[in-house]
Amino acid sequence: MQKEKKKLGLTTIILIALVCGALFGAVLHYAMPAGYLRDTIIVDGIFYVCGQGFIRLMQMLVVPLVFCSLVCGSSAIGDTKTLGKVGIKTLVFYLCTTALAISVALGLATLTNPGRGLDISSVQAGDATIAEATSFADTLLNIIPKNPIGGLAEGNMLQIILFAMIVGILLAKMGEKADVVSSFFAQFNDLMMEMTVLVMKVAPIGVFSLIARTFCQVGFDAFIPMLKYMATVFGALAVQCLVVYMALLFIFTRLNPFKFLKKFFPVMMFAFSTATSNATIPLSIETLTEKIGVSKKISSFTIPLGATINMDGTAIMQGVAVVFASQVYGIHLGMTGFLTVIATATLASIGTAGVPGVGLITLSMVFASVGLPVEGIALIMGIDRILDMTRTAVNITGDAVCTTIVAFQDKSFDKDIFNSDSNSDDDE
Repeated sequence: MQKEKKKLGLTTIILIALVCGALFGAVLHYAMPAGYLRDTIIVDGIFYVCGQGFIRLMQMLVVPLVFCSLVCGSSAIGDTKTLGKVGIKTLVFYLCTTALAISVALGLATLTNPGRGLDISSVQAGDATIAEATSFADTLLNIIPKNPIGGLAEGNMLQIILFAMIVGILLAKMGEKADVVSSFFAQFNDLMMEMTVLVMKVAPIGVFSLIARTFCQVGFDAFIPMLKYMATVFGALAVQCLVVYMALLFIFTRLNPFKFLKKFFPVMMFAFSTATSNATIPLSIETLTEKIGVSKKISSFTIPLGATINMDGTAIMQGVAVVFASQVYGIHLGMTGFLTVIATATLASIGTAGVPGVGLITLSMVFASVGLPVEGIALIMGIDRILDMTRTAVNITGDAVCTTIVAFQDKSFDKDIFNSDSNSDDDE
Protein backbone atom coordinates (compact mmCIF):
# COMPACT_ATOMS: atom_id res chain seq x y z
CA MET A 1 0.00 0.00 0.00
CA GLN A 2 1.32 3.44 -0.94
CA LYS A 3 2.40 5.55 2.02
CA GLU A 4 0.36 8.71 2.46
CA LYS A 5 2.29 11.82 1.48
CA LYS A 6 2.95 14.11 4.45
CA LYS A 7 1.50 17.57 3.99
CA LEU A 8 3.84 20.50 4.61
CA GLY A 9 2.98 22.36 7.81
CA LEU A 10 2.62 26.12 8.02
CA THR A 11 5.93 26.65 9.86
CA THR A 12 7.80 24.68 7.16
CA ILE A 13 6.19 26.80 4.44
CA ILE A 14 7.17 29.99 6.32
CA LEU A 15 10.81 28.81 6.51
CA ILE A 16 10.80 27.99 2.77
CA ALA A 17 9.33 31.45 2.05
CA LEU A 18 12.09 33.02 4.19
CA VAL A 19 14.91 31.33 2.24
CA CYS A 20 13.27 31.90 -1.16
CA GLY A 21 12.65 35.58 -0.35
CA ALA A 22 16.31 36.14 0.62
CA LEU A 23 17.54 34.45 -2.58
CA PHE A 24 15.03 36.24 -4.81
CA GLY A 25 15.87 39.62 -3.24
CA ALA A 26 19.62 39.06 -3.75
CA VAL A 27 19.07 38.00 -7.38
CA LEU A 28 16.97 41.14 -8.01
CA HIS A 29 19.66 43.34 -6.45
CA TYR A 30 22.49 42.00 -8.60
CA ALA A 31 20.80 40.75 -11.80
CA MET A 32 18.14 43.40 -12.41
CA PRO A 33 19.23 46.98 -13.09
CA ALA A 34 17.93 49.72 -10.76
CA GLY A 35 14.99 51.53 -12.29
CA TYR A 36 11.26 52.12 -12.21
CA LEU A 37 10.26 48.45 -12.63
CA ARG A 38 12.56 47.05 -9.93
CA ASP A 39 12.51 49.87 -7.37
CA THR A 40 9.05 51.39 -7.73
CA ILE A 41 6.85 48.56 -8.99
CA ILE A 42 8.43 45.48 -7.35
CA VAL A 43 10.37 46.64 -4.25
CA ASP A 44 8.41 49.71 -3.09
CA GLY A 45 5.18 48.49 -4.65
CA ILE A 46 4.38 44.77 -4.45
CA PHE A 47 6.91 43.76 -1.75
CA TYR A 48 6.25 46.83 0.40
CA VAL A 49 2.44 46.48 0.32
CA CYS A 50 2.44 42.70 0.93
CA GLY A 51 5.11 42.86 3.66
CA GLN A 52 3.75 45.86 5.54
CA GLY A 53 0.18 44.64 5.04
CA PHE A 54 1.06 41.41 6.82
CA ILE A 55 2.83 43.24 9.69
CA ARG A 56 -0.23 45.47 10.09
CA LEU A 57 -2.47 42.40 10.25
CA MET A 58 -0.27 41.00 13.05
CA GLN A 59 -0.21 44.38 14.84
CA MET A 60 -4.01 44.51 14.52
CA LEU A 61 -4.16 41.40 16.71
CA VAL A 62 -1.63 42.46 19.34
CA VAL A 63 -3.54 44.94 21.55
CA PRO A 64 -6.90 43.10 21.83
CA LEU A 65 -5.18 39.71 22.17
CA VAL A 66 -2.67 40.89 24.78
CA PHE A 67 -5.35 42.71 26.77
CA CYS A 68 -7.75 39.73 26.81
CA SER A 69 -4.94 37.22 27.45
CA LEU A 70 -3.67 39.24 30.40
CA VAL A 71 -7.15 39.69 31.88
CA CYS A 72 -7.80 35.94 31.56
CA GLY A 73 -4.30 35.08 32.83
CA SER A 74 -4.53 37.39 35.85
CA SER A 75 -8.01 36.17 36.79
CA ALA A 76 -6.90 32.52 36.33
CA ILE A 77 -3.94 33.02 38.68
CA GLY A 78 -6.45 34.76 40.93
CA ASP A 79 -4.37 35.01 44.07
CA THR A 80 -2.59 38.38 44.07
CA LYS A 81 0.24 36.87 46.15
CA THR A 82 0.94 34.26 43.45
CA LEU A 83 0.60 36.86 40.69
CA GLY A 84 3.00 39.15 42.55
CA LYS A 85 5.51 36.29 42.90
CA VAL A 86 5.28 35.49 39.18
CA GLY A 87 5.57 39.19 38.27
CA ILE A 88 8.63 39.85 40.46
CA LYS A 89 10.41 36.67 39.27
CA THR A 90 9.75 37.62 35.64
CA LEU A 91 10.89 41.21 36.10
CA VAL A 92 14.11 40.23 37.92
CA PHE A 93 14.89 37.58 35.29
CA TYR A 94 14.36 40.01 32.42
CA LEU A 95 16.54 42.74 33.97
CA CYS A 96 19.33 40.26 34.85
CA THR A 97 19.44 38.74 31.35
CA THR A 98 19.52 42.23 29.80
CA ALA A 99 22.47 43.25 32.00
CA LEU A 100 24.15 39.92 31.15
CA ALA A 101 23.55 40.52 27.43
CA ILE A 102 25.26 43.93 27.49
CA SER A 103 28.17 42.48 29.48
CA VAL A 104 28.60 39.72 26.87
CA ALA A 105 28.50 42.33 24.09
CA LEU A 106 31.02 44.65 25.74
CA GLY A 107 33.36 41.75 26.55
CA LEU A 108 33.30 40.32 23.02
CA ALA A 109 33.63 43.76 21.38
CA THR A 110 36.67 44.52 23.56
CA LEU A 111 38.28 41.32 22.22
CA THR A 112 37.41 41.83 18.52
CA ASN A 113 37.90 45.66 18.35
CA PRO A 114 35.24 46.17 15.62
CA GLY A 115 35.97 49.89 15.05
CA ARG A 116 39.75 49.79 15.02
CA GLY A 117 41.33 50.56 11.64
CA LEU A 118 38.00 51.24 9.88
CA ASP A 119 38.01 53.78 7.07
CA ILE A 120 34.87 55.84 7.81
CA SER A 121 34.69 57.10 4.22
CA SER A 122 33.98 53.52 3.03
CA VAL A 123 30.80 53.32 5.12
CA GLN A 124 27.54 54.73 3.83
CA ALA A 125 26.07 56.86 6.62
CA GLY A 126 22.40 57.54 7.25
CA ASP A 127 20.54 60.16 9.29
CA ALA A 128 20.39 59.28 12.98
CA THR A 129 17.26 59.98 15.00
CA ILE A 130 17.92 61.22 18.53
CA ALA A 131 15.74 59.94 21.36
CA GLU A 132 14.69 62.20 24.17
CA ALA A 133 15.95 60.97 27.52
CA THR A 134 13.17 60.07 29.96
CA SER A 135 13.90 60.14 33.68
CA PHE A 136 13.44 56.95 35.69
CA ALA A 137 10.62 58.64 37.66
CA ASP A 138 8.74 59.48 34.46
CA THR A 139 9.33 55.95 33.12
CA LEU A 140 7.62 54.59 36.25
CA LEU A 141 4.75 57.10 36.05
CA ASN A 142 4.20 56.34 32.35
CA ILE A 143 3.21 52.78 33.33
CA ILE A 144 0.01 54.18 34.91
CA PRO A 145 -2.51 55.12 32.18
CA LYS A 146 -4.27 58.48 32.50
CA ASN A 147 -6.86 57.03 30.16
CA PRO A 148 -6.91 53.22 29.68
CA ILE A 149 -8.75 53.56 26.35
CA GLY A 150 -6.06 56.00 25.18
CA GLY A 151 -3.36 53.50 26.26
CA LEU A 152 -5.11 50.78 24.26
CA ALA A 153 -5.51 53.05 21.22
CA GLU A 154 -1.83 54.08 21.29
CA GLY A 155 -0.64 50.50 21.88
CA ASN A 156 1.26 51.50 25.03
CA MET A 157 2.12 47.98 26.22
CA LEU A 158 3.13 48.79 29.82
CA GLN A 159 -0.12 50.69 30.40
CA ILE A 160 -2.15 47.87 28.80
CA ILE A 161 -0.38 45.28 30.99
CA LEU A 162 -1.07 47.20 34.23
CA PHE A 163 -4.75 47.91 33.44
CA ALA A 164 -5.41 44.33 32.26
CA MET A 165 -3.81 42.88 35.40
CA ILE A 166 -5.98 45.07 37.67
CA VAL A 167 -9.14 44.05 35.74
CA GLY A 168 -8.14 40.35 35.93
CA ILE A 169 -7.37 40.43 39.67
CA LEU A 170 -10.70 42.15 40.45
CA LEU A 171 -12.61 39.64 38.27
CA ALA A 172 -11.04 36.80 40.27
CA LYS A 173 -11.92 38.56 43.55
CA MET A 174 -15.54 39.21 42.52
CA GLY A 175 -16.06 35.58 41.50
CA GLU A 176 -19.62 34.67 40.44
CA LYS A 177 -20.77 38.31 40.53
CA ALA A 178 -18.61 39.00 37.46
CA ASP A 179 -19.31 35.76 35.55
CA VAL A 180 -20.72 37.56 32.50
CA VAL A 181 -17.66 39.84 32.16
CA SER A 182 -15.26 36.90 32.74
CA SER A 183 -17.04 34.86 30.06
CA PHE A 184 -16.88 37.79 27.65
CA PHE A 185 -13.08 38.11 28.03
CA ALA A 186 -12.57 34.32 27.79
CA GLN A 187 -14.67 34.09 24.60
CA PHE A 188 -13.11 37.22 23.09
CA ASN A 189 -9.68 35.73 23.82
CA ASP A 190 -10.68 32.54 21.95
CA LEU A 191 -11.92 34.70 19.07
CA MET A 192 -8.57 36.52 18.87
CA MET A 193 -6.67 33.21 18.85
CA GLU A 194 -8.86 32.05 15.94
CA MET A 195 -8.14 35.33 14.16
CA THR A 196 -4.42 34.72 14.72
CA VAL A 197 -4.70 31.31 13.00
CA LEU A 198 -6.51 32.99 10.10
CA VAL A 199 -3.91 35.77 9.71
CA MET A 200 -1.06 33.24 9.91
CA LYS A 201 -2.33 31.61 6.72
CA VAL A 202 -0.96 34.58 4.74
CA ALA A 203 2.32 34.59 6.71
CA PRO A 204 4.41 32.93 3.93
CA ILE A 205 3.49 35.74 1.48
CA GLY A 206 4.29 38.43 4.07
CA VAL A 207 7.58 36.81 5.10
CA PHE A 208 8.68 36.35 1.46
CA SER A 209 7.93 40.01 0.67
CA LEU A 210 9.66 41.41 3.79
CA ILE A 211 12.86 39.42 3.26
CA ALA A 212 12.98 39.92 -0.51
CA ARG A 213 12.61 43.71 -0.10
CA THR A 214 15.40 43.85 2.51
CA PHE A 215 17.89 41.84 0.43
CA CYS A 216 17.00 43.66 -2.78
CA GLN A 217 17.64 47.06 -1.15
CA VAL A 218 20.76 46.19 0.84
CA GLY A 219 22.52 43.50 -1.21
CA PHE A 220 25.87 42.39 0.19
CA ASP A 221 28.03 45.38 -0.85
CA ALA A 222 27.10 47.48 2.20
CA PHE A 223 28.26 44.71 4.54
CA ILE A 224 31.92 44.45 3.48
CA PRO A 225 33.42 47.45 5.39
CA MET A 226 31.31 46.57 8.43
CA LEU A 227 31.95 42.81 8.55
CA LYS A 228 33.91 42.99 11.82
CA TYR A 229 31.12 44.94 13.55
CA MET A 230 28.45 42.58 12.18
CA ALA A 231 30.43 39.46 13.15
CA THR A 232 30.81 40.80 16.71
CA VAL A 233 27.07 41.50 17.04
CA PHE A 234 26.16 38.09 15.57
CA GLY A 235 28.71 36.39 17.85
CA ALA A 236 27.34 38.08 20.99
CA LEU A 237 23.74 37.27 19.94
CA ALA A 238 24.71 33.61 19.42
CA VAL A 239 26.40 33.43 22.85
CA GLN A 240 23.34 34.98 24.53
CA CYS A 241 20.83 32.76 22.71
CA LEU A 242 22.64 29.42 22.59
CA VAL A 243 24.82 29.56 25.72
CA VAL A 244 23.32 31.97 28.30
CA TYR A 245 19.62 31.20 27.70
CA MET A 246 20.08 27.45 27.27
CA ALA A 247 22.30 27.24 30.38
CA LEU A 248 19.64 29.10 32.42
CA LEU A 249 16.91 26.84 31.02
CA PHE A 250 18.82 23.68 31.96
CA ILE A 251 19.92 24.95 35.41
CA PHE A 252 16.41 26.00 36.50
CA THR A 253 14.28 23.30 34.79
CA ARG A 254 16.60 20.43 33.72
CA LEU A 255 14.75 20.45 30.37
CA ASN A 256 16.55 19.51 27.15
CA PRO A 257 17.71 22.81 25.55
CA PHE A 258 18.01 21.20 22.08
CA LYS A 259 14.39 20.04 22.19
CA PHE A 260 13.33 23.50 23.33
CA LEU A 261 15.19 25.17 20.43
CA LYS A 262 13.74 22.70 17.91
CA LYS A 263 10.18 23.42 19.04
CA PHE A 264 10.63 27.19 19.29
CA PHE A 265 12.73 27.59 16.12
CA PRO A 266 9.77 28.45 13.79
CA VAL A 267 8.82 31.35 16.10
CA MET A 268 12.44 32.58 16.02
CA MET A 269 12.41 32.54 12.21
CA PHE A 270 9.07 34.35 12.17
CA ALA A 271 10.50 37.03 14.49
CA PHE A 272 13.58 37.25 12.24
CA SER A 273 11.47 37.93 9.14
CA THR A 274 9.15 40.50 10.74
CA ALA A 275 11.78 42.21 12.99
CA THR A 276 9.04 43.11 15.48
CA SER A 277 8.61 41.51 18.93
CA ASN A 278 5.02 42.73 19.25
CA ALA A 279 3.84 40.99 16.09
CA THR A 280 5.29 37.71 17.39
CA ILE A 281 3.31 37.75 20.68
CA PRO A 282 0.32 35.66 19.43
CA LEU A 283 2.56 32.98 17.87
CA SER A 284 4.85 32.84 20.94
CA ILE A 285 1.92 32.28 23.32
CA GLU A 286 0.42 29.61 21.05
CA THR A 287 3.73 27.74 20.59
CA LEU A 288 4.61 27.82 24.31
CA THR A 289 1.17 26.50 25.22
CA GLU A 290 0.70 23.83 22.54
CA LYS A 291 4.25 22.59 21.89
CA ILE A 292 6.32 23.38 24.98
CA GLY A 293 3.72 22.83 27.70
CA VAL A 294 3.56 26.22 29.41
CA SER A 295 0.22 27.11 30.98
CA LYS A 296 -1.52 29.91 29.07
CA LYS A 297 -2.19 31.79 32.32
CA ILE A 298 1.60 32.25 32.67
CA SER A 299 2.52 32.83 29.01
CA SER A 300 -0.28 35.34 28.48
CA PHE A 301 1.26 37.42 31.29
CA THR A 302 5.03 37.03 30.75
CA ILE A 303 5.24 37.15 26.92
CA PRO A 304 3.57 40.60 26.45
CA LEU A 305 5.64 41.89 29.38
CA GLY A 306 8.82 40.51 27.78
CA ALA A 307 8.01 42.03 24.40
CA THR A 308 7.86 45.38 26.21
CA ILE A 309 10.78 45.33 28.66
CA ASN A 310 13.06 42.43 27.69
CA MET A 311 15.24 43.62 24.79
CA ASP A 312 18.42 41.56 25.21
CA GLY A 313 19.20 41.49 21.48
CA THR A 314 18.84 45.27 21.29
CA ALA A 315 21.05 45.65 24.39
CA ILE A 316 23.74 43.52 22.69
CA MET A 317 23.72 45.72 19.59
CA GLN A 318 23.99 48.80 21.80
CA GLY A 319 26.95 47.36 23.74
CA VAL A 320 28.89 46.49 20.57
CA ALA A 321 27.95 49.84 18.95
CA VAL A 322 29.36 51.74 21.95
CA VAL A 323 32.74 49.98 21.68
CA PHE A 324 32.68 50.36 17.86
CA ALA A 325 31.99 54.12 18.00
CA SER A 326 34.53 54.72 20.79
CA GLN A 327 37.24 53.03 18.67
CA VAL A 328 36.25 54.80 15.43
CA TYR A 329 36.42 58.22 17.14
CA GLY A 330 39.38 57.35 19.40
CA ILE A 331 37.48 57.93 22.67
CA HIS A 332 38.64 55.74 25.56
CA LEU A 333 35.94 54.18 27.74
CA GLY A 334 37.13 52.91 31.11
CA MET A 335 35.36 50.57 33.53
CA THR A 336 33.14 53.45 34.70
CA GLY A 337 32.03 54.06 31.10
CA PHE A 338 31.20 50.36 30.64
CA LEU A 339 29.18 50.26 33.89
CA THR A 340 27.30 53.39 32.77
CA VAL A 341 26.50 51.69 29.43
CA ILE A 342 25.21 48.56 31.23
CA ALA A 343 22.95 50.63 33.51
CA THR A 344 21.68 52.99 30.77
CA ALA A 345 21.01 50.27 28.18
CA THR A 346 19.21 48.08 30.76
CA LEU A 347 16.92 50.97 31.76
CA ALA A 348 16.48 52.07 28.11
CA SER A 349 15.14 48.59 27.29
CA ILE A 350 12.17 49.14 29.65
CA GLY A 351 9.29 50.54 27.68
CA THR A 352 11.13 50.32 24.34
CA ALA A 353 8.52 49.63 21.67
CA GLY A 354 8.82 46.19 20.08
CA VAL A 355 8.88 47.53 16.52
CA PRO A 356 11.56 47.49 13.78
CA GLY A 357 14.52 49.87 14.16
CA VAL A 358 13.62 51.31 17.57
CA GLY A 359 16.94 50.08 19.03
CA LEU A 360 18.82 52.67 16.97
CA ILE A 361 16.73 55.49 18.43
CA THR A 362 17.31 54.45 22.05
CA LEU A 363 21.01 53.97 21.21
CA SER A 364 21.36 57.77 21.09
CA MET A 365 20.53 57.85 24.83
CA VAL A 366 23.25 55.27 25.53
CA PHE A 367 25.79 57.22 23.42
CA ALA A 368 24.93 60.45 25.24
CA SER A 369 25.42 58.79 28.66
CA VAL A 370 29.13 58.17 27.92
CA GLY A 371 29.80 61.24 25.75
CA LEU A 372 30.02 59.51 22.35
CA PRO A 373 29.02 61.52 19.23
CA VAL A 374 25.51 60.62 18.05
CA GLU A 375 26.83 60.81 14.46
CA GLY A 376 28.37 57.38 15.13
CA ILE A 377 24.89 55.84 14.93
CA ALA A 378 24.62 56.94 11.29
CA LEU A 379 27.56 54.65 10.43
CA ILE A 380 25.72 51.48 11.43
CA MET A 381 22.30 52.36 10.04
CA GLY A 382 22.91 50.96 6.56
CA ILE A 383 23.39 47.40 7.75
CA ASP A 384 21.14 47.49 10.82
CA ARG A 385 18.07 45.91 9.20
CA ILE A 386 19.70 42.43 9.07
CA LEU A 387 21.00 42.83 12.62
CA ASP A 388 17.57 44.07 13.76
CA MET A 389 15.95 40.92 12.40
CA THR A 390 18.46 38.69 14.23
CA ARG A 391 18.24 40.51 17.57
CA THR A 392 14.41 40.31 17.46
CA ALA A 393 14.73 36.53 17.24
CA VAL A 394 17.00 36.63 20.32
CA ASN A 395 14.61 38.99 22.17
CA ILE A 396 11.64 36.64 21.82
CA THR A 397 13.75 33.55 22.68
CA GLY A 398 14.70 35.25 25.96
CA ASP A 399 11.01 35.89 26.67
CA ALA A 400 10.18 32.23 25.97
CA VAL A 401 12.99 30.87 28.17
CA CYS A 402 11.95 33.12 31.06
CA THR A 403 8.30 32.09 30.62
CA THR A 404 9.23 28.39 30.64
CA ILE A 405 11.35 28.77 33.80
CA VAL A 406 8.65 30.76 35.64
CA ALA A 407 5.93 28.27 34.60
CA PHE A 408 8.12 25.32 35.68
CA GLN A 409 8.74 26.82 39.13
CA ASP A 410 5.05 27.75 39.49
CA LYS A 411 4.11 24.11 38.64
CA SER A 412 2.20 25.42 35.61
CA PHE A 413 4.20 23.32 33.15
CA ASP A 414 3.20 20.09 31.37
CA LYS A 415 6.29 17.92 30.83
CA ASP A 416 4.34 15.42 28.71
CA ILE A 417 3.62 18.10 26.09
CA PHE A 418 7.28 19.15 26.05
CA ASN A 419 8.54 15.57 25.70
CA SER A 420 5.94 14.62 23.10
CA ASP A 421 7.44 14.38 19.60
CA SER A 422 4.04 14.81 17.95
CA ASN A 423 3.86 18.39 19.28
CA SER A 424 7.14 19.29 17.58
CA ASP A 425 5.61 18.59 14.18
CA ASP A 426 4.24 21.42 12.12
CA ASP A 427 0.65 22.43 12.53
CA GLU A 428 -1.44 21.38 9.61
